Amino acid sequence: MRALVFTLVALLTMTAGASAAHPDDRDSTGRFDRPRPGFASPLTVLREGTPESVRLDPRPLAAALRRIKNWTEGSGSVRPMFAGAVSLVAHDGVIVRQEAAGFALRYREVRPDGSGVELPRDQWIPARDDTIFDVASVTKLFTSIVVMQQVEAGRIDLQRQVAQYLPEFAANGKESIPVEWLLTHRSGLPPFLLLWKNWPDKPARIRAVLEAAPQEKPGTKYIYSDLNLIALGVLAERVSGQPLDELVRQGITEPLGMSDTGYNPSPEVRNRVAATEFVTDPPRGLVHGEVHDENAWSLGGVAGHAGIFSTARDLAVLGQAILNGGTYRGRQILRPDTVEDMLTNRNHDFPEDSHGLGFELDQRWYMEGLASPCTAGHTGFTGPSIVIDPLSRSLVVLLANRVHPSRNWGSNNPARRALAQGLAEAMAVMPVGGPTAWFSGVEPAHDAVLRTEDLLVRDGRVRVLFDAFVDTEKTDTLALESSVDGGKNWRRASMTAHGRGAPKGEQATLAGHGHRSWWRVLAEVPTAPGERVMLRWRYSTDELYTGRGVYLDRIRVHDGRGVLLDDEWEPGRLIADGWRPAER
Repeated sequence: MRALVFTLVALLTMTAGASAAHPDDRDSTGRFDRPRPGFASPLTVLREGTPESVRLDPRPLAAALRRIKNWTEGSGSVRPMFAGAVSLVAHDGVIVRQEAAGFALRYREVRPDGSGVELPRDQWIPARDDTIFDVASVTKLFTSIVVMQQVEAGRIDLQRQVAQYLPEFAANGKESIPVEWLLTHRSGLPPFLLLWKNWPDKPARIRAVLEAAPQEKPGTKYIYSDLNLIALGVLAERVSGQPLDELVRQGITEPLGMSDTGYNPSPEVRNRVAATEFVTDPPRGLVHGEVHDENAWSLGGVAGHAGIFSTARDLAVLGQAILNGGTYRGRQILRPDTVEDMLTNRNHDFPEDSHGLGFELDQRWYMEGLASPCTAGHTGFTGPSIVIDPLSRSLVVLLANRVHPSRNWGSNNPARRALAQGLAEAMAVMPVGGPTAWFSGVEPAHDAVLRTEDLLVRDGRVRVLFDAFVDTEKTDTLALESSVDGGKNWRRASMTAHGRGAPKGEQATLAGHGHRSWWRVLAEVPTAPGERVMLRWRYSTDELYTGRGVYLDRIRVHDGRGVLLDDEWEPGRLIADGWRPAER
């Protein structure tokens, strides 16, 4: 069975044969520096537990949940980031935190100036663990799974042209677009059409989607488009002879026991459904209990791009099924090799838009410190996100009604990142030598400097050896610098790193993410005998993403006559500004 490339240079592979848990896996639970190959055991079933039970530090998770709770609050002129949210974090099959905050219903309308009009306080409905949210574009994952089920059944070939299944799709020069390009958003189709406004009924709206003209030449650009998934939903219906909502029910939600997930929730559960936006165009009023997306609404609430409602627990079950290689509680919704295909990047020509078959990959803007080339997920316009991290057997679900009462109140991306980052920081990075390593911290717009005292060079060039765990975006870098004039002037030393995911050749700075391993780093600093040299490790971040930062360990400096500094034996000889000793 072919392997799935799970890292930048094909060094971490997943195989279907690795689905069963290896005995050594237990030793790596919670250890960020030991990524785990393969899928989780297909027998893994989510259960309640504590962070400590799976070797997680509970403090970063608690801090993230406090921030999310704070973001749901607001009074007077201070708007909440979102009215309500439910957060769920699972690691190694254990739900370590699930918490509701804020309100599923708080507002009744929006004034012309954009401010919200609150309901009487006794009519506010608190968010609960079982609150049902409109998950908007997370629906695209359900449609993608349904399509891949049709692939497994032999009804769809990803490399065949869409027009071979849907002849009307050939209109406007689209006859050569393969099915795969719809799943990876390479079709060139525009992001959306105002179906609800410019076409009179469902047949006309579907026809408009299928006959739409590309915005760009197909295959030449990544354009995230709802039309891709609407067309895929129609394709799945056409080849199977069943409506999309039935395909989702029979193929996903029913076998996985996702009883709170589906299209068009029953009026009986409306009191559990989070409200979304107060809409004036079209004049829908407060949307509560029906799909927020206007195009999905105009298609009867069932569409390939939006329309699914779900709970945090149900989405966690779906995420665990993916981590398990397509199986949960003995019910298989996809084969392991199909899951591998879905989590394999197909957009190498568009490196900022890594994408598998339906799944987004390696998107730090909401995955933050969990991002890696094989970390999968999706977001939705109404506020939800799911992050699935096979390397650590983890998943994070955030459901929020950030469009309640207005879509114009802003983004909840900070909350998405905070929850993913909370889990990333909760996982250990164990020192490679001794009880502690130097940790840079993960503050944005920050410089962390770790330097030596003056070192007397006795003979020849100075060699510097150290271990580095680097999890940064490419604009956040680690540099090794030297000074021979007491720190007045500094110059960078070239470094060579060795280890899984390390950059090739000499580097002026180190950056990278997703490999989750320690690198052994070597640098040579030109000096003369009798000269005094100072060294410093400087980690600089910009104002946005931080990842897991940098750890340094086993720092050793020597010249031709022997050791000048060994941090394992003389930690007091390093001067830290922004770095701190860390045990994990």
